[in-house]
Amino acid sequence: MLMICLCFLLTGDGNPKESSPFINSTDPEKNQQYDGKNMALFEEEMDTIPMVSSLLSSLANYSNLPQGSKEHEEAENNEGSRKKPVQAPRMGTLMGVYLPCLQNILGVILFLRMTWMVGIGGVIEAFIIVLMCCSTTMLTAISMSAIATNGVVPAGGSYYMISRSLGPEFGGAVGICFYLGTTFAGAMYILGCIEILLVYIVPQAAIFKMEGLEGAEAEAAMLNNMRVYGTLVLSFMAIVVFVGVKYVNKLALVFLACVICSILAVYAGVIKTAFEPPVFPVCVLGNRTLVWKGFDVCAKVIERENATVTTKLWRLFCDSEFLNATCDSYFANNNITEIQGIPGIMSGTLRENLFGNYMDKGSFIEKVGLSAAVEPDSIPTNTNRYVLADITSFFTMLVGIYFPSVTGIMAGSNRSGDLQDAQKSIPIGTILAITTTSIIYMSSVFLFGSCIEGTVLRDKFGEAVRGNLVIGTLAWPSPWVIVFGSFFSTCGAGLQSLTGAPRLMQAIARDGIVPFLRVFGHGKANGEPTWALLLTACICESGILIASLDNVAPILSMFFLMCYMFVNLACAVQTLLRTPNWRPRFKFYHWTLSFLGMSLCLSLMFICSWYYAIVAMGIASCIYKYIEFRGAEKEWGDGIRGLSLSAARFALMRLEEGPPHTKNWRPQILVLVNMDSELNVEQPRLLSLTSQLKAGKGLTIVGTALEGTYLENHPQGQQAEQSLRKLMEAEKVKGFSQVVISSNMRDATSHLVQAGGLGGLQHNTVLACWPRNWKQAEDHQSWRNFIELVRETTAASEALLVPKNVSAFPSNGERFTEGHIDVWWIVHDGATFVLLLIILHICISLLYLQHDSDISAYTYEKTLMMEQRSQILKQINLTKTEREREIQSITDSSRGSIRRKNPAAVTTQLSVTEEPAASSKEEKPEEEVQPLIHDKSTNPPTPATPQSPSADAETPGTASFFFPILL
Repeated sequence: MLMICLCFLLTGDGNPKESSPFINSTDPEKNQQYDGKNMALFEEEMDTIPMVSSLLSSLANYSNLPQGSKEHEEAENNEGSRKKPVQAPRMGTLMGVYLPCLQNILGVILFLRMTWMVGIGGVIEAFIIVLMCCSTTMLTAISMSAIATNGVVPAGGSYYMISRSLGPEFGGAVGICFYLGTTFAGAMYILGCIEILLVYIVPQAAIFKMEGLEGAEAEAAMLNNMRVYGTLVLSFMAIVVFVGVKYVNKLALVFLACVICSILAVYAGVIKTAFEPPVFPVCVLGNRTLVWKGFDVCAKVIERENATVTTKLWRLFCDSEFLNATCDSYFANNNITEIQGIPGIMSGTLRENLFGNYMDKGSFIEKVGLSAAVEPDSIPTNTNRYVLADITSFFTMLVGIYFPSVTGIMAGSNRSGDLQDAQKSIPIGTILAITTTSIIYMSSVFLFGSCIEGTVLRDKFGEAVRGNLVIGTLAWPSPWVIVFGSFFSTCGAGLQSLTGAPRLMQAIARDGIVPFLRVFGHGKANGEPTWALLLTACICESGILIASLDNVAPILSMFFLMCYMFVNLACAVQTLLRTPNWRPRFKFYHWTLSFLGMSLCLSLMFICSWYYAIVAMGIASCIYKYIEFRGAEKEWGDGIRGLSLSAARFALMRLEEGPPHTKNWRPQILVLVNMDSELNVEQPRLLSLTSQLKAGKGLTIVGTALEGTYLENHPQGQQAEQSLRKLMEAEKVKGFSQVVISSNMRDATSHLVQAGGLGGLQHNTVLACWPRNWKQAEDHQSWRNFIELVRETTAASEALLVPKNVSAFPSNGERFTEGHIDVWWIVHDGATFVLLLIILHICISLLYLQHDSDISAYTYEKTLMMEQRSQILKQINLTKTEREREIQSITDSSRGSIRRKNPAAVTTQLSVTEEPAASSKEEKPEEEVQPLIHDKSTNPPTPATPQSPSADAETPGTASFFFPILL
């Protein structure tokens, strides 16, 4: 780390500027080459490269606050003044990215839990945990670098990166998760601060005394102390942030110095143990480690003035100070041993600490290699005198506790608006910071395992070393360097979380993508997020009430891992979809690294805690769905939409491989509707039939035709399309709408039939109404258009469904008690017709069919008869009129035969509530509905001549359908 910092000092502020030309003051000829112009350029270039004085000035103005805090501070300082505030100088890589990331990554877990993790998991497993977590953040940093070098980096950090890459839904969901992670991080830092204060600095300040308490009572007292003091510290910090961020900003350099000094003190202590290990004795009874509290000598008795006297330790386990006192059985049967807690790096302790030693809650922390005499079936007594495991430990729990120690990698990207060259500073500074901290963490695992006794490593609160912070026992020159350094570091990290989280929430609220969060976008006159700060304090208080650092750490791990996972996902999706505006210049980036980082994040989420992972993903999913249905639409681009388009394209290309099998045939319907003069649908019940027939499955295209030219009638076309979509939504028809404008209605309808659908996803069935009042109309164009439609569907080998009296069809909200539906068909494939009837039977819940097998068999028989007679008529060379007359007589005869043989096969009962029709038991007059006569091998079909002037009149409560199956 010192070498990296030295490199920054030698190269200035890390700005990507060329070095100034070297002037050899001893060579007058070279010095004379610089004329006035060159010297002016030289002086200008020297001004851009800060020397030691400018570096010290930058350190004095160092700030670790997120984007926007500086502007709010300036607005507060200039409040009431008309002077325009002077913009703060842009920061470089060192001050703007490297040091803030370093300060955010190195934190409370390193000081309070790192030694315990090495002792519990062993050096090998602890190193694996550190390697996994650091690899995850490094891969995420590479993805961030790709985003940073893709173009202009917007101010706002990770939330803006994700929302502008994956769309508002993912951006809002992950932004809120990142906000929650930052908020719970504030709770974790505050709990760490209180733990240092009450355990290592002033234990006597505890409100709930723990003296003499054991087990659950002692644990409850400690948690209550954490809750009370945590709430007080949170309130104080929230007030400081509310008053003004300038006070937090002034302490940023102090907090940074505390972190750096603490790390240096640990490394100095490690070096010192090689020559002179510190004296930190540990007292062991049998093989159980004792709490070094209430006694001064690690012995049962001592010699004093030629006499054997008992010690204070004796009195803790015996009922009197005399040698004949009654003592605890374990104390009486085992010897006292004093071992060195910090044997030093050259002691060979590493071999004993290589492997894990997981324990259950309440287990004794024992010295490996020492024997003990334990009476069988004896109940342990005086357990408060021994160092016990406070929680049940296992590998996945260690991962969840440790991961927060590698978070904070986005401290540089969150301040991208303050950077002089964000595209270069963010990659260099972030990757260097992760490299530095990874080296610190990995080396700490080996150094702690090599220098500290295993019993001390497993002692989470340092009870065996007189209540000292375990990592502090290794520090030089004094443990208090680590104690106070970690205390102020955690305080600073808590303030930074309470400063950054509200601004992130304010940015989300002001974007307006989550409507119910808009109130948190308001604040003070200078822009301070007052309402967002109040929300952050309330959420942070919920973490304080948990009161356990070990329980809060996995929660924020979930939210940070969620955020990192979607940063990697954004890069991978943009690369795989080959988005035109995705051209990162970071040469070490590849989409496989982003995919690997995303996989690691997802794996770590379930490794840490599978139920926390499910809850976090559930929260993100709920937010995503809420934004999708209720949120505002933003033109930010949507990588997921591009992914959907790619998947749709792949599926369409697969559909082109061949025609569907008969078993897979489904009606893909093109619904043809007419529009009135006000561009409203004339047959809304046609969409009711479609909705009930399709039940939201398969393809549905609702099309209409307008007469005119596209250039002149384009607004009317848009209005007609909106009308179609509105009606489709009301009738719950899931599909697509299409409006075609042409010089005449016939051509427009033909275009719809020909061009509907895309590739293999095309309609195979056309649904159109029977022409109304076609016989009485002076203009016969309506039935001519209908005949042309029949011809076109025949040519396209598509099925044609023609409902008559569709206005009498029940809507989705109606139930009929009487009435009937007459189904008339011209068949070339009886099986397909039966399939249509089955679909009608299933989708229209009010409709039931009878004697399906009779329909199938009789339809097949009559189909063969009609085909045979049609072939005979062709062979005898009849005229067109004569042939149509013969076909009509055949159809009339067949229809009567069908009614006599099985009336239920053609007429099916329907429950109706209004206008009851004629009883279904009575035979329906043949004049009411005329069948459409069509043979695929003959001329196009025409409607049969009605035998009554009212043949085209609509009868209430009756709906008739023609099903020409042309396949």
